[in-house]
Amino acid sequence: MTNQTIRVGFVGAGANTRLHHLPKLRAQPGVELVAVANRSRESGERVAKEFGVARVHDDWREVVTAPDVDAVCIGTWPYMHCELTLAALEAGKHVLCEARMAMNAAEGRRMLEASRKKPQLVAQLVPAPHTLETDSTLQSLLDDGYVGEVLTVELQASQGRFVDTDGPLHWRHQLSLSGHNILNMGIWYEAMMRWLGPARRVMAMTKVAVARRRDGGGTWQDVKVPDHVDILATLKRDAVAHLRFSAVTGLAPAAGVWIFGSEGTLRLEADAKRLSGAKRGDTELHEIPVPTSRRIGWRVEEEFVNAIRGQEKITRTKIEDGVGYMEFTDAVTRSATTGQTVDVKEL
Repeated sequence: MTNQTIRVGFVGAGANTRLHHLPKLRAQPGVELVAVANRSRESGERVAKEFGVARVHDDWREVVTAPDVDAVCIGTWPYMHCELTLAALEAGKHVLCEARMAMNAAEGRRMLEASRKKPQLVAQLVPAPHTLETDSTLQSLLDDGYVGEVLTVELQASQGRFVDTDGPLHWRHQLSLSGHNILNMGIWYEAMMRWLGPARRVMAMTKVAVARRRDGGGTWQDVKVPDHVDILATLKRDAVAHLRFSAVTGLAPAAGVWIFGSEGTLRLEADAKRLSGAKRGDTELHEIPVPTSRRIGWRVEEEFVNAIRGQEKITRTKIEDGVGYMEFTDAVTRSATTGQTVDVKEL
C-alpha cells in the first residue's frame, strides 16, 4: 500500500483515541477516517462530527468487516482487545490496539498467534508513552556500561493522591473489564523491559483500599482490582527490582526509576523527562543531556502508517512485547493471590 490511501475504522473512541489516534491519523498524508463504532450511537456521532469520520456504526463488527476499511484502531477497554484483534486480522485488516494489551497472557498469546498467521498485516500495540523521549539514551548508557553490573532497581509510580473513598466505580476497578491490569503497572513494566529485559521471578503484595464503590447506576459493586501493589522481582544476573504502583500514597514523590550498579547510578524522572547519573567516586548526581535528535517521543500513528506502507518496521510496541508484560501481570496476580514467589515464564 505504498501509494494507496489507507482507510481507517475505529472501534471505541475513548480519551486516548480522541487525544492521539483520531487527530494524528487524520493528519497523516493519504489517510482517511471512514468509520467509527463507539459505546453508543450518540457518542459515535459526536466523535464523527468532531474528527470528520465518514460514518457511524451501531455494531463494531460492521467496522471490522467493512470492505472500505483497511486498518482498525481499537480503543476499547481491555476486555474487548483480544476479540477485536482476532476479528480484524481474520478480516484482513491492519490493527492498532490500545494498551493495556489484553485481560491476561493467554489472550495476549492468542493475539500473537493470530498476527503471526497474517504476516502481511501490521499488528501494533500503543506503547507506554512516558519514557519514549529518554528510552534511547538510557538504553545506550546501560549498554555502554555506565552503571557496570545492574544490582538493584527502584521504580515507583504513585499518583501522589490520597485515597478517594467516595469516588465512583471505574472500569479499571473491575476485573471483568480490566483483567489482570493493575493501575499503570503494565506500561511501566513494558518500559523497564526496554532497558533491563524481562523479570524472571516476582513476589507481590496488594491492597484494595476501598472495597466497594457505586457504579454509574448507583449500585454498590465489590472492587477486586488493587489500589496498591508492591513487587519484588529478580532480573537477569539476579538483579533485584522493587516496584511500587499506587493510587493511595498521598503526596508521594513523582514517578521515577533508580538503577543502581556496581560502577554507577542512573535516575529517570518520568514527568520531567530528565536523566541524571553518577559514577563511582562522584559525590552527587549530575543531569545527563538527552540530545534533541534522540528525544523521539510519540509517533505511534506515523509509525503505524509507515509500517503499513512498508517504509519502516514497528518498534514501539510489537505484539511480542505486549505478551511479555501480560505474562508479568499474570505472575503478579498469582503471587498476590497465593502469597508465593512465581516464575514469570512458567505462566
